[in-house]
Amino acid sequence: MPNVGKSTLFNALLKKRVALSVNYPFATIEPNIGVVAVPDPRLNELAQLVKDEEKMGFLPPIVPAVVEFVDIAGLVKGASTGEGLGNQFLSHIREVDALVHVLRDFGDENVIRAGSESPDADRLTIQTELSLSDLQVIEKLIFAQEKTAKASHDPIESKKLEILNKIKEALDQGQVVGEFQIGDERLDLWFKTLPLLTTKPTLFVYNVAEDQYQEKLEERIDVHELVISAKLEEELVDLSEDERVEYLKNMGIEQTGLERLVVKAYQLLGLISFLTAGQKEVRAWTIKEGFKAPQAAGVIHTDFEKGFIRAQVVEYQKLIEVGSFASAKLKGLLRTEGREYIMKDGDVVEFLIGS
Repeated sequence: MPNVGKSTLFNALLKKRVALSVNYPFATIEPNIGVVAVPDPRLNELAQLVKDEEKMGFLPPIVPAVVEFVDIAGLVKGASTGEGLGNQFLSHIREVDALVHVLRDFGDENVIRAGSESPDADRLTIQTELSLSDLQVIEKLIFAQEKTAKASHDPIESKKLEILNKIKEALDQGQVVGEFQIGDERLDLWFKTLPLLTTKPTLFVYNVAEDQYQEKLEERIDVHELVISAKLEEELVDLSEDERVEYLKNMGIEQTGLERLVVKAYQLLGLISFLTAGQKEVRAWTIKEGFKAPQAAGVIHTDFEKGFIRAQVVEYQKLIEVGSFASAKLKGLLRTEGREYIMKDGDVVEFLIGS
């Protein structure tokens, strides 16, 4: 909804003032886009290991994994029928992979409410509007699929129509659609291309007042929920790293809310990182959980998947424990893996690629 702290949070994520953050609704019209690094302390330790082993006079460059965030206009009751900015808002988020709903859970009445009532009521409003918007989309999809199924002799086209009707039925009943367990690879891929909002992974961020932060942190422990104080996070941006750590320590908090948000977004998307390390750079590469070694190689360069021969893999923690790649090899910790190897988060990898 408008005025719940979306743009304040977005600015804090980017550590600079990009989005207009003011006390009136619909200040954001065109979406703001920002790329945020995924916090990963393993990269610093790995860079130090490379520096020591290679006897370098400086740390190799560090390249973290990233998540792209899009800050959009607020959503109000009736958006699906044109209230507020209506479907202009909705069109901006159809292409994203996951949704982060910021909910107002602070009591500052100096900030205009613009339709916001309470976190739970606002959450229901948002879900209802997304469902109503999806109903309009699904009716068009059913109309088109009925023609396709009638003209085609492929039973999979009839199955698609059946799935679309099931989605419509769920939306009519006010259910959250989520993921359908179809069990057919072709249909699973097709389902993921549907331009629906209620099938996207969702994280609910409760924006609380600074003086309620610690108390509220203990209330929301659901995997799809996160408590944050956008105002506090924006203030932390202006502090040095040491000052930030000290300030949080005094509050009894280990990680900033932003660090937890970025990590949660990464997990929500089913993503993991594998690591590469050398004099040129130490880098985290983003892949989907379940990727095999050739697919991971293809993330570095598309030609690498075709030319994949094998991967040299060592677990990050074991590498750090022995202190060098040479020691890892000597102790048999450096493994040779083939085409069927499923990558794990934190694998430190070197790929052997044929021409």
